[in-house]
Amino acid sequence: MKASKEFLTPPSIVYLQGAFQQVGKQALNLKGKKAMIISDAIMDKLGYVNECRKLLKDDGIESAVYLGVASEPTDEFVAEALRISGEERCDLIISLGGGSCIDTAKAVSILATNGGYIGDYMGGRKMAIQLPVPHIAIPTTAGTGAEATDATVITNTTTQVKMMIKQPALMPEAAIVDPLLTLSTPANVTAATGVDALSHAVEAYISRKAHPMTDMLALSAIRLIAANLQRAYDNSEDLEAKEAMSLGALQAGMAFSNASVCLVHGMSRPIGALFHVPHGFSNAMLLPAVLEYSKDTCVERLADIGRIFSPDEEMTDEEAAERTVQSVKKLCHSLNIPNLKEWGIDEQEFMNAREKMAKEALDSGSPANNPKVPTSEKIIELYHVCYDYQAQRKVNQGV
Repeated sequence: MKASKEFLTPPSIVYLQGAFQQVGKQALNLKGKKAMIISDAIMDKLGYVNECRKLLKDDGIESAVYLGVASEPTDEFVAEALRISGEERCDLIISLGGGSCIDTAKAVSILATNGGYIGDYMGGRKMAIQLPVPHIAIPTTAGTGAEATDATVITNTTTQVKMMIKQPALMPEAAIVDPLLTLSTPANVTAATGVDALSHAVEAYISRKAHPMTDMLALSAIRLIAANLQRAYDNSEDLEAKEAMSLGALQAGMAFSNASVCLVHGMSRPIGALFHVPHGFSNAMLLPAVLEYSKDTCVERLADIGRIFSPDEEMTDEEAAERTVQSVKKLCHSLNIPNLKEWGIDEQEFMNAREKMAKEALDSGSPANNPKVPTSEKIIELYHVCYDYQAQRKVNQGV
């Protein structure tokens, strides 16, 4: 008998243009009286934080604000936000921003009721037994899908290790996905977060833990992203494309949260921790080369994706799988995704860190979900390949 599959999502998901206006209603549904808004300086400057506070106030809900999320989420951000939330006696948490704000808020939500250091929860060493403080996640980028996942990634500032923590208590109680909030996203961030969402969907589909529910969402996300990411990158005012990307990122988030990610994410986290490359960019830098490596063990699955990129072309499975790899390379090139060298990472420093990064990648567990499970030596080799990987050159050579 096959093992049963569990499928978790936020209990409430509001998705439409203007959904942000419902934040007060969602807060009331969760019986919130005072909200802790976790955001960043950019969201504050754009006026989204003040708008959120006004919307809450209109429904009789007070609020406090933490704007210290200034990079990928760290244990220091978590500790600072947790302290303020406690001092202000908040009974509700609202994250407003990209994945870093949402991940920080997830950590605060469980620590507020379960205590301890966020690293205690890594690897299931400590489980959140007490119900977390209710959390409403409001993404302002179309990429991470964090609003619909039961995982958070927090950097330990002492060890410089990205701690991937996954347990049901981290799932937000509500997700508000408003495509209008993504119109302010810069083009380079649209590109990086878009390829991040694509990698979520692709890895969910080829994961060893994939199942029919995740397959449905992953393929739908890939269709939306393949058709709309370039448009959203080329024209920040293309609301139709932005809306499709928001939905695609949400679906990809639900898919990978339940099917798990694979080698790309395992290799990506150490790069972010050691070299401070934002998560979306590091995933995008790795995806084409990792797909090349994995292709021969998941031909049928990659063929399904290839036929999404080229729906009107007759291809064998092998040709369609190769079309996936080439399409991703071409997309990354047209979105001006840099490689690690172009990002400015010192070559010697990067090469010296490969063994440490490979160990951390394997320790995360994500590479074990990959169709082709790599050794430490293979991951070290792939890091070398990715350092100055030139997607367009390989496309032109037909590799």
